[in-house]
Amino acid sequence: MQRITIVGLGLIGGSIGLGLRKWSAGEGRADAAIEVIGFDTDLDQQHYAKKIAAVERAEWDLGKAVRQADVVILATPVGAMREVMTDIAPHLQSGCVVTDTGSTKADVVTWADELLPRTVSFVGGHPMAGKAQSIEAAEAGLFQGATWCVSPSVRAADEAIRNVLGMIAALGAEPFFVDAAEHDAYVAGVSHLPFVLSAALMKAVSADASWRDMKTLTAGGFRDFSRLAAGSPAMHRDILLTNRQAVDRWLESYIGVLGEVRTLLARHDDEAAEGLHAFFDQARDARAEWATQTTREGELLHGTAAELSPENIGDQMGRMLMGGFARRRKSALDRVGRGTDRKGARRD
Repeated sequence: MQRITIVGLGLIGGSIGLGLRKWSAGEGRADAAIEVIGFDTDLDQQHYAKKIAAVERAEWDLGKAVRQADVVILATPVGAMREVMTDIAPHLQSGCVVTDTGSTKADVVTWADELLPRTVSFVGGHPMAGKAQSIEAAEAGLFQGATWCVSPSVRAADEAIRNVLGMIAALGAEPFFVDAAEHDAYVAGVSHLPFVLSAALMKAVSADASWRDMKTLTAGGFRDFSRLAAGSPAMHRDILLTNRQAVDRWLESYIGVLGEVRTLLARHDDEAAEGLHAFFDQARDARAEWATQTTREGELLHGTAAELSPENIGDQMGRMLMGGFARRRKSALDRVGRGTDRKGARRD
């Protein structure tokens, strides 16, 4: 039997425990293939993890929790990982595999190389899945079909990497090998930038004197965009502090795009309308290309089936909101794009 210790029993840690125990029970063996032990500094989290059977037992002492573990999964906030590694290092048995679920990788891999014993293999990990943060939202199928980034330390043993890949497969996720620095550069754009923007939106509109009246007009678009601002401030702080340069680069790029929009808005001519239409057109096309990516089984990769239809989504929404006037405006812009003047005559 393999002993697995999960340090940190929130949404991710709890879901890993549930998923691994479900996989183990589904093997059809008389005895369980694994034993899952949990540890969390919050005793309520520990009690709840045991209640929902995410772990078989929980330990009150971190050293004792990891002492005989074959695999240790660090599912704590990134900001806590250095301290956790320091605390567990003297208690890890030779041959133990340590992995994590942190949202940044370069600093975490560096800490592991510095702090963990040479007899231990570290394989960095990051499951690209999540929703709420509390263990109350944990579920065994959280990682089904999700991408799980894998960034092994240079001294991680091949067997340790295979062990982590086996765990990822048991949870139904797809492994994606990536260098730690590249990982941080990529997720800064697709994960970290979005929650900065979401928080910035909330800060900007809620600080306005009209917010009391404005908020009664909010609808689905505002709800979707602002959702990430409801995340843990401590988690977001730690992620940005361990990925400063990459996030700064994407902020600069985003600010540049916003500057282009402001420039167009300052103009009062047909080219302003053309430029704004092109801006939204390009964004819509890029979104559609992303939304229609498929898995090897032909399923939509990002679960976007509900928002797709045989019709052009932009045209469909325009007709819903403005009837034929949306199409009329687009037709006029199309004529301009084909080289016609306002009366329809060729300019060349």
